[in-house]
Amino acid sequence: MRYKTFRELRIENRDRVLTITMSRPDKLNAVGERMHEELAEVFTHAALDPDVDVIILTGEGRAFSAGGDIAWMQKMIDEDGAFEKTAAEGRRIVFSMLDCEKPIIAKVNGHAAGLGATLALFCDVIFASETAKIGDPHVAVGFVAGDGGAVIWPQLVGYARAKEFLMTGDLLPAARAAEIGLINYAVPAAELDARVDAFVARLQKGAKKAIRWSKVSVNIGLKQLAHSIMDASLSLEALSNKTADHQEAVNAFREKRDPLFTGR
Repeated sequence: MRYKTFRELRIENRDRVLTITMSRPDKLNAVGERMHEELAEVFTHAALDPDVDVIILTGEGRAFSAGGDIAWMQKMIDEDGAFEKTAAEGRRIVFSMLDCEKPIIAKVNGHAAGLGATLALFCDVIFASETAKIGDPHVAVGFVAGDGGAVIWPQLVGYARAKEFLMTGDLLPAARAAEIGLINYAVPAAELDARVDAFVARLQKGAKKAIRWSKVSVNIGLKQLAHSIMDASLSLEALSNKTADHQEAVNAFREKRDPLFTGR
């Protein structure tokens, strides 16, 4: 496997459990161009790795992932073809997670926002620290929630709640997210590692092929939805990439002020 080529994903295989750690702790594991490229590859590699039975996805430091990196967003505004590349990678991230037969467990150690939330929610089982918040604030930066949020949120919490949270971008405390079915478990921070390890150990003792193929069966409908939605939602996100409101949001983030949206 080509894990050694990764710079912003830290990979560890222990007892056939592959832990993928997003590793930009100084940036709250915000996803930039390099990490996005690696996320588009890593689940395919893990799926083919004969030494892996279960995958854990987590973040280094205080956050799971704060979403998209602002400097990368500016590059996508400025450079022709940059968003086209990002959209293609975004498809690969989502479908490589859905296609991977091995269980993927999200260990949400801190806030998961935007793409960070999408990554967590496309995992098969989601454990989060009670101190974590999760949400998809694409709209807060003038973006359409095109990288998977429009697919997965309605399936987990229903259309009314999904539209509310995607149109407001509100972050939900982990306990509230578990209450409405967005995630599986909200647990005390001190217990997060042990709870994930215990669940993984249970899967490891189970009938691996039956577990894998049960995931495959459940994901058939979800993959059909993703195929029907992702191209349109990513295209709409590409349109929003060129709006004045998105540039204003990027400027506001850099200048540490609230954006002044004009609807353009």
